[in-house]
Amino acid sequence: QVQLVESGGGVVQAGGSLRLSCAASGSLFSINNMAWYRQGPGKQRELVADITRGGTTKYADSVKGRLTISRDNAKNTVYLQMNSLKPEDTAVYYCYVINSAGSRYWGQGTQVTVSS
Repeated sequence: QVQLVESGGGVVQAGGSLRLSCAASGSLFSINNMAWYRQGPGKQRELVADITRGGTTKYADSVKGRLTISRDNAKNTVYLQMNSLKPEDTAVYYCYVINSAGSRYWGQGTQVTVSS
């Protein structure tokens, strides 16, 4: 079993910053991709950013230049640095992990609210 513990969500004014963290523990094997998804009010869950074990990243067009994904393989932790936040970034943010066995895991979600 794998546990993903997210932290760092909260309420921030437009233009502000937050940093999300997600620590994985349990029967991990080797973690391949780690990612952040989000689901805004009345919207479908969407990919925000993804990072491979080797550090290759990809981002949704809407967050490029403002959000940065990174990871610490030794700590099995993925981060999302969020700068220049906009009200449309308001959502529940979910951590997502795929291990070398192909198993996929979701975190419980952390709320990010950006006020205008």
